[in-house]
Formats: sequence, structure tokens, C-alpha cells
Amino acid sequence: MELEDFFHQKNIINLSFFNFHNAITAGYFANRELQILKVNDNFKKFFPLLGNVKNAYFPDVLVQLGVTEVQVEQFKNDIETKGFVQIPDIHISIEGEPRVYSLLSTKTTDNTFSYLNGIQGQFVDRTAEWKLQKERELLLEQRTKDQNTIEEKNQKLEDLAHRLAKYLSPQIYQSIFSETGEQKVAYSRKNLTIFFSDIVKFTDLTDVLEPERLAAVMNSYLSEMASIAINCGGTIDKFIGDAVLVFFGDPETEGETEDALKCIEMAIQMQIRVRELQKYWAGRGVPQQINVRMGIATGFCTVGNFGSEQRLDYTAVGRPVNLAARLQGIAEPTEILVDENTKALICSAVNCKFFKKITPKGFARSIKVYQATDFISKKHRIRRKKLFHSGKRVEVNVIDSSDIRAVIEELGEVQKNFEEQTTKNNSPNQDKS
Repeated sequence: MELEDFFHQKNIINLSFFNFHNAITAGYFANRELQILKVNDNFKKFFPLLGNVKNAYFPDVLVQLGVTEVQVEQFKNDIETKGFVQIPDIHISIEGEPRVYSLLSTKTTDNTFSYLNGIQGQFVDRTAEWKLQKERELLLEQRTKDQNTIEEKNQKLEDLAHRLAKYLSPQIYQSIFSETGEQKVAYSRKNLTIFFSDIVKFTDLTDVLEPERLAAVMNSYLSEMASIAINCGGTIDKFIGDAVLVFFGDPETEGETEDALKCIEMAIQMQIRVRELQKYWAGRGVPQQINVRMGIATGFCTVGNFGSEQRLDYTAVGRPVNLAARLQGIAEPTEILVDENTKALICSAVNCKFFKKITPKGFARSIKVYQATDFISKKHRIRRKKLFHSGKRVEVNVIDSSDIRAVIEELGEVQKNFEEQTTKNNSPNQDKS
């Protein structure tokens, strides 16, 4: 007779199941055929929809609880092959309330009492933990959405700022976007060098060119003039049709002499660039050469934000602005005329010759006018960036100088294409028919 025969089977099972009686988990014990032999009170309380589960087939109980078919198969396979089961998330609806449990089960083995050899397990209520996890996931999801919204708005602001930058001189743009709080309307009196230029017989050009071609020519002209102005440190005040107004000395200055020299260097570079682009413009239908005349004057101006509550314009007003416009008006094509104040500042570095004495409209006294040609120093002249090359076999003209890196890359592609064509033409397998 075996030892187990001396003990009451039900009492032994109850004794082995003692730890589950007061457990807060829903505990069960089943035999090796997965028939439920015993459950604790919490099992009945957690799953009242099951009623009497004794002797029920445990996988059927799982199905009644709404456990998915995949998870039921996982349970049976894991108990059979591994001897234990860990299913972290089982979603069950109890009295209309969604709850989440994890199922832990294992095979039990007892050499003394064979009827204790079975399956013992428990459902652990993870609902509160699951809710916290879902809340965390929702918060993370919302955070991601908020982050995406912020990035999208930042991108829109960046795009807007990029577009806005095209309407403002870089110095003015930096001044506006570096301010904190409301932009104050401030005015100051400064000694500026004013530059004014326009295209000779521009009206005739507008009459003969189609709108699209006129726009292409004007945009390329103004783009190149603006690039030169910025590179030389000038503040672009405005474009008035074909006219360009630039001043030096605000918002940054290196002294009145250096400001005047920078302005002259800018004017000379502009004239050189206009000559370089003549062939390009001719290819766009311009019937005759584009010539530009320029006037430069130096003196005290009032600078600041002028305009209305609806629209402000950061600009300079005063006698030198008017004088620069008058000088430009009397200049011959391709000439750079300067007033006597400017000439006094630049004469040690720039070749200047007397042009004539004039009394501009609106001025009380006559003014000596000089023609500025180029810098005296050869070293200064050869330092200028060249955007046109004419050699024995190749002629290169940079049309858009705003992105030199892109120009270099394009020239590299041209070189690569020529090398590929040359290699192909010189190949011994080339068809000579």
C-alpha cells in the first residue's frame, strides 16, 4: 500500500492549495488533463460569469473568459513543451468593465502524492498597471504629436523668415530678429555714404521685351547687384524698378573713410559684373547692351523706421540721398560720379578726376562732381573675385553668383561629362562605320 492511500485526497489537495485561499490573485489547480479540480474564492469573484468551474476543461474556461484563440493555443503548447506558461496580457471584460490579467501557470510534481501532479496557476490582476501604462502611452503619443506640431510650426516660421529675408537687407534682418519684445521706432543721425544707380534707357527695354524675359533679365541683374552689395557690407535700402539704393555706415560702420571705400569698390564690382553678363542678357533677347550709371554722395542722414502703423520701411533720408540720385541722373553710361565729400575720403586710394561743377535742383550752392574710375593699387584690383573666364579654348560665365559652391559642383559635372564623352569616342571598340 502506498503512503498516499493513508491520506484523504481532498484534504491533501486542500492543504497543498492552502497558500491560494487568502491570496489576492485568482488561483486554480487542475490535473494533467487540464481539468480544474479547485479554485480559490478570488477566482470565483474575479470571474463570476463562469459559475461553477469545477471539473471544467481549463482551455474552455479561457475561451469563456474571452481569451483569444492564439493565447489559448499558446497556453496548451507552453504547458506541454515547457512545463510553464507566462502570458503577460489577457484582456477580459467583467460586468462590462475591461480588465487586464497576466496568467502564470506551471506543472506540479509530487513523488509522494500522485494526485498533486497537475497544473497550478493564477491570474494576476494588472488592470491598474495597464491603465497607467496606457496613460503613459497616451501622454507619449500626445507629446509626440505636440513635438511634431512644434516642429511643423518652427519649419513654417523658418520658411517665413527665409522668405522675409529676401525682402530685407541682411543687416536690417539681423537687427529685427535680434530684438526682444516690441521693436522700437528709433531714429539716429549718421554720416552715411549713399549709392544710387539705374539702367540707362530702361523704359525702352520694357517696351521691347516680353514680361517673362524682362523679369528674367531684371531678376538676374538685381540679384547680382544685391550679392555684390551684401559682400561689400552695404545695406540695401530698396529697389525702385531698375534703380538700386544702397548705403554704408548703418547699422554697422568701420569709419566714414572705410565706408566710402567699400561703396566705391561695390560700384566698380557692379560695373564689371554688368559687362560680364552682357552676352547672357543678349541671349535672353536684350537688343542692346545694358549700361548702368551711378551716383555716390556722403553726408549726414537720418536713419530709422519710416512709415505707418501698417507698414514700416527702414531707410535713410536727407540731402546726401537726394544728391546721389542727382549725380546718377547726370552720369554718362557706365560712369561713377561722386560728390566732393566722398572724393575727399577716397582720393588717396581711388583715381578721381574732376567732372564739372553743378547746382542740383533744390540745392542752394554749387557742388564739385568727380568721376571715380578705379583703385590706384594694382594689388587691390587683382584681389577681386572673377566670375568670367575667357581662355584659348573655353569661355565660362557664372550667371548666378549667389551660390559659388553650386557653381563649382556644376563645373565638376561638366568636366565629368566631357571626360566620359572623350573616353567613349577614343574607345578601340568604337563603331567606325
